[in-house]
Amino acid sequence: MADLLLEIGLEEIPARMIAAAEAELATRIEGVLTKQRLLVAPGAAITSYSTPRRLAVRVEGVLARQLDMQEQLTGPSWKAAFPDGQPGPAAQAFAKKAGVAVAALEKITTPKGEYASALIHRPGRGAEQVLSEELPREIGALSWPKAMYWRPNKPERFVRPLRWLLCLLDEEVVPLEFAGIRASNVTYGHRVLYGERPVPIPRPAVYLAALQAAFVDADVASRRHRIRKALDAAARIVPGARWREDEALVEQVTHLTEWPTVLTGNFQPEYLALPEEVLVTVMRDHQKYFAVEDKQGALAPHFLAVLNTQVDAEGLAIIRHGNERVLRARFNDARFFWNFDQKIPLTGRLEKLKTVTFQRDLGSYFSKTESNLRMAKAVTAAVSAQGILVDHAALEQAVLLAKTDLTTELVKEFTELQGIVGGLYARAQGLGETVAQAIYFQYLPASVDDPIPAAVEGQILGLADRMATITEMFAIGLAPSGSKDPFALRRAANGVVKILAESGLPLTLTALETIALESLPRARSGEGAGSLGVFLKERLDFYLREVRGYAYDVVNAVLSTGLTTVTDAIARVQALTQVRGSDDLVAISTAFKRIKNILRQATEKQDGESIAGDALIEPAERQLYDDAARVAPQVEALRARQDYLQALECIATLRPAIDGFFDQVMVMAPEAHLRRNRLALIASVLSDFSRIADFSEIVPG
Repeated sequence: MADLLLEIGLEEIPARMIAAAEAELATRIEGVLTKQRLLVAPGAAITSYSTPRRLAVRVEGVLARQLDMQEQLTGPSWKAAFPDGQPGPAAQAFAKKAGVAVAALEKITTPKGEYASALIHRPGRGAEQVLSEELPREIGALSWPKAMYWRPNKPERFVRPLRWLLCLLDEEVVPLEFAGIRASNVTYGHRVLYGERPVPIPRPAVYLAALQAAFVDADVASRRHRIRKALDAAARIVPGARWREDEALVEQVTHLTEWPTVLTGNFQPEYLALPEEVLVTVMRDHQKYFAVEDKQGALAPHFLAVLNTQVDAEGLAIIRHGNERVLRARFNDARFFWNFDQKIPLTGRLEKLKTVTFQRDLGSYFSKTESNLRMAKAVTAAVSAQGILVDHAALEQAVLLAKTDLTTELVKEFTELQGIVGGLYARAQGLGETVAQAIYFQYLPASVDDPIPAAVEGQILGLADRMATITEMFAIGLAPSGSKDPFALRRAANGVVKILAESGLPLTLTALETIALESLPRARSGEGAGSLGVFLKERLDFYLREVRGYAYDVVNAVLSTGLTTVTDAIARVQALTQVRGSDDLVAISTAFKRIKNILRQATEKQDGESIAGDALIEPAERQLYDDAARVAPQVEALRARQDYLQALECIATLRPAIDGFFDQVMVMAPEAHLRRNRLALIASVLSDFSRIADFSEIVPG
């Protein structure tokens, strides 16, 4: 067994692209080794590494040579190959193609008849030869969100220019080449701390240690742990303080550094008069600094910066001074914008939205606000009719002012604060906490992991905004297609589903679709109305399967019955999941599949067909009729009060009667009146007991 190491050396890769590229490279290497018969079995010891300047994979347990392979080739039919029992031209051509003598051809029998066959032995090649041919293709096939040409008149595209390749099989260099760079046994250390001196790697096992000596920690998990420990140590310099947890920022700085260290910086307490959201955004999004908080969780006048270097005390002081100066300038900008924006209140900015484009064909954000207001009023009327209390005046003002912060200087400078700034300004300008909260949280949830707005006004604003966007985009033919979703409509619809799932608003997706189509003039005359409902149902399916983790067949069974509220669908899925593995439900599922097949193939019409009691001549069909008549009202009462688990257990009691019916009764009887009656009976059973879920969708485990 051999040890393989491949490293691709580059100019700095954007941090957001590194993790996916590292994982893809490992997958590709494992795939090519498996395909080329260089791994004894899938799942060998495969480890990947990355820094801003490198992607690397190490595979332990690679075969020195490919495994030999025997392959059975099938040629022409035996009669065509050997007419009159003698080899003909077809046999000779096939033998030549297979590389065997005609006498070596064998007769095999297949479902299609007798054919000529040849058993081919393919000896394995050396691993170095195979890898030198295959690995360049895998390197070139790596996918990137953006790629570049960097060699004049050359076809290679990559995220950044390649600078070196390292490829070892044990102690031997694999002779591969990509983009004019030949592989060697040399890598490079930290650009500043180690310089441009080559770092020889005699064998893959010493790769990490050799880079450590050159001030590069190539193991991502190790680098992440180093950063967290350094942040803890740096925060302890400030008595009673701790760094504010920010997993996304930890990941970002992990992929920005090769040899991370942390320094503690300070800023003047006077800046704490600005809203915390502004200060943290400036530190995190613009400077990649971690905020520091006191024991009560309030922001403290300090920050932590992760450096990609290691310096002495004098150098650290210089770097600290520079970072503090940059942050001070940023805070001064934020304070200026905050004060400047207050000269025009949000209520005076509505007309300015006419100059801000929402979408070329849909017009300005003023037009978008009008659509949102129509949607919000209709949604409010629908939920108010079902007893939900809504502050109508506050909601209307929140909808009107929700997008006005797009005209503020603070949002123009810090676009990440859209919505948040509007909420902060609404509070500062005395518009009331309900208005401020609705505007502040209007973009939640931004992902399936985010919470939804806590207040009903914020929930309705979020629904109205997203549904208006989705509906009008569909109306002008901009529905998502395949992997293309430039306006993030799937994410918007995911937000709609999550709000409905967690808010308890008594709205079905169908009702929301109807409200949108009736409220928005552009939607009524648009082209996408027919596909909107399908799109929303797909997003509910995604939410139940991918977010809540329910089995696909359980989700299909529930959604096949038609859409009630999202919370009701979740309740039914939960109940069905609990009983899914029971023998009774599996048997009923199988029986319902059989019923659907029989009804599909029957020529008689069953819809609304009454069941004639005097035609139930078999004891088993009478038993099914009586049991179904007894159980159906019980199930319906349980369904009405959403006691789905009890209802499903009640349905399961029908199993003996259903089993007996199919064991003892011929549904497609030769007598027409018996056949029609039995079809009507099983159609009635299917209809009465498929209102919670379509049990025929359940796949036996």
